[in-house]
Amino acid sequence: MMETSASLSFRAVACLRGDRLLFEGMDFTLSAGEAALVAGPNGTGKSSLIRLAAGLLHPAAGRIDRQGNMAMSDENLALDIDKPLHRALDFWARIDGSGNAALDEALAALSLDRLADVPVRMLSTGQRKRAMLARVIASGASIWLLDEPANGLDTASLELLGGIMQIHLAGGGIILAASHQPLPLIFTHQIALGAVSA
Repeated sequence: MMETSASLSFRAVACLRGDRLLFEGMDFTLSAGEAALVAGPNGTGKSSLIRLAAGLLHPAAGRIDRQGNMAMSDENLALDIDKPLHRALDFWARIDGSGNAALDEALAALSLDRLADVPVRMLSTGQRKRAMLARVIASGASIWLLDEPANGLDTASLELLGGIMQIHLAGGGIILAASHQPLPLIFTHQIALGAVSA
């Protein structure tokens, strides 16, 4: 069950990759039912911001506070390509403590239920992207971290994603998404990243 007291906040966060400062002074708070879109040119730190939120990177300065379980989808497939889709996703569902019902619902929500027995390696780019998103949905996490969730999706799949994101927010979830492409959601926060001047 999703926690409705979820929150995610950045307090004066700076991100340094190598010797390059991507951003500094990043301040925002997301509470239950809120979503933020991170936008900006390539190389400005969109993916790094998502990874900071996930705890995969440490801020060079500032503090990140998280309350609630998190699930992340990025460009890494993170599924055993030799296993049928349902079994490959079941690996993560068991780690997340989700049952088969949650996994089946996630597959159906993204129109992947008919592909449950197809090996992951046989899926198209768009089907693989939907599989990564199904993993996030099935996790039951209250905070979704989505890095380029629209990549590889056709118009129909993008509409499915929009509806699923609306349902997640209506249930008290949080979404932090980075995207080059427009996403079918009204975001409560916009985070614009740009080049830091020297």
